[in-house]
Order: sequence, then C-alpha cells, then structure tokens
Amino acid sequence: MAIAGCGSKPATGGGGPSGGDSGGGTIKIGEFASLTGKEAAFGQSSHKGTQLAIEEVNASGGVLGRKLEHIFEDNQSKAGESATVVQKLISRDKVIAVLGEVASGRSLEAAPLCQANHIPMISPSSTNPKVTEMGDYIFRVCFIDPFQGTVMATFAKKTLKVRSVAVLTDVAAPYSVGLAQYFKEKFSADGGNIVLEQKYNSGDKDFNAQLTAIKAANPEGIFVPGYYTEAGLIVLQARKLGFTGPVFGGDGWEAPELIQIAGPSLEGTYYSTHYSPEDKSATVQDFVKRFKERFKGEVPDAMAALGYDSAMVLVDAIKRAGTTDGPKLRDAIAATKEFVGVTGKTALDEHRNANKPAVVITIKDGQFKYVETISP
Repeated sequence: MAIAGCGSKPATGGGGPSGGDSGGGTIKIGEFASLTGKEAAFGQSSHKGTQLAIEEVNASGGVLGRKLEHIFEDNQSKAGESATVVQKLISRDKVIAVLGEVASGRSLEAAPLCQANHIPMISPSSTNPKVTEMGDYIFRVCFIDPFQGTVMATFAKKTLKVRSVAVLTDVAAPYSVGLAQYFKEKFSADGGNIVLEQKYNSGDKDFNAQLTAIKAANPEGIFVPGYYTEAGLIVLQARKLGFTGPVFGGDGWEAPELIQIAGPSLEGTYYSTHYSPEDKSATVQDFVKRFKERFKGEVPDAMAALGYDSAMVLVDAIKRAGTTDGPKLRDAIAATKEFVGVTGKTALDEHRNANKPAVVITIKDGQFKYVETISP
C-alpha cells in the first residue's frame, strides 16, 4: 500500500517518462523499503530517517515554494516485490525521484525501471558496486563494498591482530557475496590466511554444520558479511560450539534485533557501518536529539541517518536545479560535492558513489559502542 505523508494535497499534473513536472501542487517523492518481513528493521529505520527529513523540509516551507509529498511502498523484504512497487510509484504516482533501497539486491531490482524512465534514484545504503552501474540516474549516499571489505580486512589485521580467518557467506545476497570477495582480496594481500570458506542462504536458521567445519579449521576470527537476521544466529551458534574468537561483519549487522537474537554471545563481535550516534559533532548530536523527539526516544542507527541524508541530498539537488525535471535533477544530484550530512560530507564521484569514512562498532554489555573511524 502507498501512503502519502506530511498531510500534503494531491499534486496537480504529473511526471512523464523523463520525470518532468508541471510545476504545480506538491513535489512527489517516492520511497520503497522493507517495512515488513524479515529485514523490516532496516526498512523501518531508513524510512523514519526519510520521514523526518521530509517533515522538517515541509515545516521550513518546502522546496521551490512547494511542499513535498512523501509516497512510500513496502516491498515486504521479498525478492521481486521492489520492481512491482517502484513501477507503481513511477507510473501511477508520478514521483519525480525515488529513495531506496537499503538492501543491494532490492535496489538492483528497481534501478532499471528508474533508469528507463529517467527518474533519479538515490539508495541510502546499498553498498554493492553493481547498483550504480545500472545507469546514470542511479546514485547512493553510502560507501561501497570494495571500501567496506578493505576496512574490515584492515581492522582484522591491525586492530584485532588476527592472522587467520574463516569466511561464512550468504550466497543468496549480492551484498554478502561482494563484501566477502573484497575482504578476502585485501586480507590475503596483507599477508592474512583465509583458512576456510563456508556458505549459507538467506533465511537459513541452522549453521552448525558450517560452524563445526570452521571450528575444526581453527581460525583466529570469523568474517560473516551477512544481514542481522542470520548473523545473530551464527554468532549464537558459534559461541555454543565453543568458538571464543572475534566474529565480525559489515553494515548488514546493524539493527537492535541483532542484540535480541544473540544477546551476551555478541561480546567480542564487530561490524563496519556509516555513523555512530556517539559521534560528538553538533550535526550528529542535533540529529539524534530531533530523531528521539520525533520517534519516542528511539536512538537513530546508521540506516536512519542514511535515510535522512538520502532525502536531504535530493532536496539540496532540487534547490540547485531550480526544477524537478528529470534530466536537470539528475545533473544536479551528480554534481553533489560538498553536502554536509549526518553521516559526514557526501561527495559523489564519477560513478555516482559517495566517498566517505567508515565507522567500526562493537557490542559491549548489550550496547552498540563506537570503536574507531577508518577513512578512505
């Protein structure tokens, strides 16, 4: 179901294949996210960040003298559903741009539709390099997996000081496969030893066979580049089998549900992500304060911060373009170089990817705790 937010009126006029706009009524912004289903924690968090940004823009008068209309769709965390809902946003709702998705696989489903219709699409946090390779209307405000994989390989070697690692990859998720590849390349290049590689599929719940084989290979650490739903179970089962070394992954781990799934077993685990609410900068702390006020004390995670930044990068581009016309708006987004957001300064490169630092988080006493920042 699509829901129009912010109390806005229906737009008069609509966008054609080039994402144009008649110039009247509201400016329709589309969003697709996993609001239900097994990865709903990601979608809900990103959606709240996007929602806050649009509400704040409207409260300050809107853009180009017009209010934003937030129209969003739930892909239910299901494969294939993203293409269906994004087609609705483009054809039925006549949105001028699309925000989403968190997961790379779902962004890859929607990107060809946005590209074909000349509708700019900005992903908050899809890190697989293939996403922006889908076309020149596709953007992201996060770093990509070659960098994230390098970050965790460097962190494992220099900070954790592990020399041998086993890798457990979700072969059904492009995100996991890509992140595993870049980690292995960097870790091996730096003299580390990948002692064993094991595989699983999204939705699996029993990892004892893979973990028993891993434990027998005697690695010092385990790299799990998956999503929180499986990562939490993997950590829990690894600890039950007696593995006491560090287990670490990427930004797919970041959700409060990770702690609900694995609890105290998460001591000695780490993951890379895009920001920390513990960052003392005024930009971050102001955002955390406003987010908590809007969402009943909830502390915003990286997905919320990236959802917020994706919307604000779009708004900034609309202002600079002076129009919502698709090609002109695309050019304005592509020219983003000095946008200061919650997750740092966003500068889009020639491949429409964001160049920015990564943050490493650990779990201590049931809380997410900042460890260090690693720059490109």
